[in-house]
Amino acid sequence: MEIPIARPLIGEEEVEAVARVMRSGMLAQGSVVTEFESHFAEYCGVRHAIGVNSGTAALHAALLAAGVGPGDSVVVPAFTFFATASSVSMCGATPLFADVDAATFNIDPESVAALIRPDTRAVIGVHLFGQPFDVGAVREVCDDHGLILIEDAAQAHGAECRGKRAGSLAEIGCFSFYPTKNMTTGEGGMVTTDDDALAERVRLFINHGQSKKYLHSAVGYNYRMTNMGAAIGLVQLDRLEGFNERRIRNARYLDRHLAGTGLVTPYAAPGVRHVYHQYVVKLPSGYSLTRDAFMSALADRGIGTAVHYPIPVNRQPVYQSAFGEISCPVSDDLAASVVSLPVHPSVTDDELAYICDAVRGLRGA
Repeated sequence: MEIPIARPLIGEEEVEAVARVMRSGMLAQGSVVTEFESHFAEYCGVRHAIGVNSGTAALHAALLAAGVGPGDSVVVPAFTFFATASSVSMCGATPLFADVDAATFNIDPESVAALIRPDTRAVIGVHLFGQPFDVGAVREVCDDHGLILIEDAAQAHGAECRGKRAGSLAEIGCFSFYPTKNMTTGEGGMVTTDDDALAERVRLFINHGQSKKYLHSAVGYNYRMTNMGAAIGLVQLDRLEGFNERRIRNARYLDRHLAGTGLVTPYAAPGVRHVYHQYVVKLPSGYSLTRDAFMSALADRGIGTAVHYPIPVNRQPVYQSAFGEISCPVSDDLAASVVSLPVHPSVTDDELAYICDAVRGLRGA
């Protein structure tokens, strides 16, 4: 049996949607992108959704639209994918690394508050692995200091916090549609907002700074989404709720059947809908195997695993050499102890049982 850690679910409907675009000859940004933007905005419950060509582009454009630039600083979590911080650097600004909560793995509001400087302009909270961060607490910090709050929702399509969907919880939301995400467009991303002015600025920056054709009022970028990607996205968006429900069902099965194995299974905070982009367990101190041995033993049984993320962003060479030692002890602990297990929608009931049996067998449970 071979169970990969991730598997994009692309069917004939997506193939035919792309074929229709290709037959039309209108391959670049056009009416299909506009339709996808409209549907995605409605899904998230916001006025504006702007399609882009990657999640990184979404973050960069959102920061630029928020006015972040040289001389500014932006608070980001240390335990996240590199792009959360590198998008800040791409603006010429400085990322400030906050530690994360030991239970949710999301940005710690107290750590955020301790980092605020006079030059701080924004905070990026990441809905890590599909669980919304503590938006209310981070929002209070931002309001106290006049900061813009940005959601990195790259892993949280359809996640909710107190009944509101990711992408509608802050001034700006940023999504990725990379193939392994909860839905995909191949590559791609989306910026969401209720702010008309922010939406207008995002559209300016993703299209070479053009306010009209060949009239450039800012230095912008070519971050546009293609009609082909949007065609895939429209189909995937219709399937997203089904995908997410299967992820949640799979996660609950794993929760039940991994109890008593010694692993720390994911914690879901009250009032949130966790959509389990990844199912991340922690090997606690004293567990019977090292992480490498645990992963190797599962690989021998055909079970894919991964580590998200083995090096906190503040310890990446480019930032450690620039800023020196930055203490984020929870992030360090998680980076050394977490493992992701398969939870994607194509994992079957038999495969879930096989995974749990294999894990129990590793420690004779």
